[in-house]
Amino acid sequence: MNSFQLPDFEINPISERDGWRLCDFVCANADHIKRYFPKTVAANLNPTLSNIFVLEKIAEFLAGKEYLFTLKEPENRKIIGLIFLKELKKETQEAEIAYCIAYTHKNKGFATLAVKMISEWGFKQQDINQLRIIVHKSNPSSIKVAENCGYIWKETLLKEHTPPNEDPLDMELYVLENER
Repeated sequence: MNSFQLPDFEINPISERDGWRLCDFVCANADHIKRYFPKTVAANLNPTLSNIFVLEKIAEFLAGKEYLFTLKEPENRKIIGLIFLKELKKETQEAEIAYCIAYTHKNKGFATLAVKMISEWGFKQQDINQLRIIVHKSNPSSIKVAENCGYIWKETLLKEHTPPNEDPLDMELYVLENER
């Protein structure tokens, strides 16, 4: 999988050199992302943990189990976001897209562009027929990303996600079908 080069950022598969950058991204944005990415935050609290996480994600990428991409500024290669293609169900050709963006880069269109590109990549390169985005109704920015990328609201998933130290949350399911 090649990287996607855009004027303001690039999208790359996770790589061995990303450990420190990923730790910096997670630590700087932990308060912003921990509610919906608690496992990612917990796995990247220091550089040693981040390096272990990166190696696990590279192995999953190579095995076709889950795909993690980084969004980086082209000049200093700082990670400004993450996008996952996960929960792959090869038999039904379905998968989920999850994404987070640095609080300093919110509402600039980066997440929308990344979701569009990875959605297309999933359809073409991974033979996916249906992609899902699961979002909480209190996150209008993420709902806007899903809608701007052509995802359609399908249903409310009851008690779908349990953030740390909270009761289970109902989540909204958005779906995009491959238009082959």
